[in-house]
Amino acid sequence: MSYRPVITGTRHVIAAGHHAAAHAGFTILEAGGNAIDAGVAAGMALGVLQTDRVNFAGVAPMMIYVEKSREVVNIDGLGTWPRAASIDVFNQEYGGKMPPGILRTVMPAAPYAWITALEKYGTMSFGDVAAAAIRFARDGFAMHWFMAEYLEEHQESYRRWPSSAAVFLPNGKPPKVGDLFVQSDLGRTIQYMADQEKAHAGKGRTAGLNAARDAFYKGDIAALIAKYHAENGGWVTMQDLADYRVNFEKPNVTRYAGVDLYTCGPWCQGPVLAQALNIVSGIDVKALGHNSPQYIHTLTEALKLSFADRQRYYGDPKFVDVPIETLLSARYADARRKEIDPRKASPGMPEAGDAGVAAPRQKLPRATQGEPAPLADTSYVSVIDKDGNAFSATPSDGSSSTPVIPGTGLCPSSRGSQSWCDPTHPAAVAPGKRPRLTPSPALALRDGKAYMPFGTPGNDIQPQAMLQVFLNVHAFGMDVQSAIEAPRFATYSFPSSSAPHAYHPGRLNLESRIPSATGDALAKLGHDVKWWPDIEWRAGAVCAVRANPDTGMLEGGADPRRPAYALGW
Repeated sequence: MSYRPVITGTRHVIAAGHHAAAHAGFTILEAGGNAIDAGVAAGMALGVLQTDRVNFAGVAPMMIYVEKSREVVNIDGLGTWPRAASIDVFNQEYGGKMPPGILRTVMPAAPYAWITALEKYGTMSFGDVAAAAIRFARDGFAMHWFMAEYLEEHQESYRRWPSSAAVFLPNGKPPKVGDLFVQSDLGRTIQYMADQEKAHAGKGRTAGLNAARDAFYKGDIAALIAKYHAENGGWVTMQDLADYRVNFEKPNVTRYAGVDLYTCGPWCQGPVLAQALNIVSGIDVKALGHNSPQYIHTLTEALKLSFADRQRYYGDPKFVDVPIETLLSARYADARRKEIDPRKASPGMPEAGDAGVAAPRQKLPRATQGEPAPLADTSYVSVIDKDGNAFSATPSDGSSSTPVIPGTGLCPSSRGSQSWCDPTHPAAVAPGKRPRLTPSPALALRDGKAYMPFGTPGNDIQPQAMLQVFLNVHAFGMDVQSAIEAPRFATYSFPSSSAPHAYHPGRLNLESRIPSATGDALAKLGHDVKWWPDIEWRAGAVCAVRANPDTGMLEGGADPRRPAYALGW
């Protein structure tokens, strides 16, 4: 029995991290827009509906399948460090740590990414697809439980900056579930971009989209961001913003059970999913039994090996030599698979593999005591339309660790927190460099056609939840909703991507729907087993749309662990 039905459709299906965002995208599909139009509309809406975890001025990595050209496109949607950024400042003035505030700001990438996707692959105007986001910000929406809990728990963080408290603590306190939550400045900011597009509409669609983009990166919005940084010791300048561009990246691809799985490159953690899948592809995981002790042990150890390689090798390929072809090769997977001991868990993060390039071994952080901190993470949206186009995006960046820029409603990307202050680390801070991102959307093809865009929030949990859902469908034959709802587990036996890079050697969390006897067996193998509730939001919130090859129907699934929903027709 599942908590929700599979959403089916013959024309188009969307699944997103909030029901109103899914509806925003569905409305675009019903109006004749394609998957890219709908995905962008939902993604921008998430930047209003979940501003605790997704910022309109944050990151927005996306994967797009274009049916007409049969190509998979990856837009990084990730900002770079400002020219003035200095790793020495963090090491000399902050003891090698990255303080909350504007010093962790990288270029706000999401607006550029959304508009670029529309320009290259969409059909509608910025104003059309931004209409829902503008309305939710200007007129407000009913505060939902997930955001209300976060604002309550982090209210002291918001009080650090008056501009943030004014937005997120109206009347001096966090809003309650059901309260109308209005973000007037944010609504005006997005409306200004739409107005600039409309003013240039006579010059054509592309000119209008460029005007909306310039309004953010070269106009009044950029000026307000740069002014705040100049007055408060930040690094971002008007020139930084004007010079920023998103990157079109070559996606990585691996094959499993007749499915070609595309992930983002090593500028983010996307290849962790592909590496772990390659490792377990040489094992009959179905024969192990779904969520049996040996199954959970095997996947956990495969993930730990992949995270070890992430720690050693992953970083912005424009700055570091990442041996990604080796890391994703069958030969390398075979070698790593042999390192899994079926009778014993590795006590912490294992050693990285030998990928044939010189990469310094990182000194692991000291083991962190207590519970892994729940991090403000992200959201997700996936779409397949009637023509077979597909869209997969993981917009992100929270609002509690960096201030709102007064008058804008924006918290420009604080994703710098996923860089390292160790200069030997492949993801170390450097001017013009991208942090190593956790948001990592995926997209699967079958017989060269869009098959399953999927993804999740969850910081380092993302590839773990995605691997489990993917195998639930392709190894165990579950429908997409059941695959998403099935009990999950997660390891923390590696340094966290986000500052302060907590490390919990051996830690393995299980949802309590997994039998206690399974937990006992895993503990005997050496795992430090801890229990989550039956349904735990920290285990991720996967959304997926699947083109069922047996029925020809589109199927949408959305995770009940958070306020995610799917819609279709």
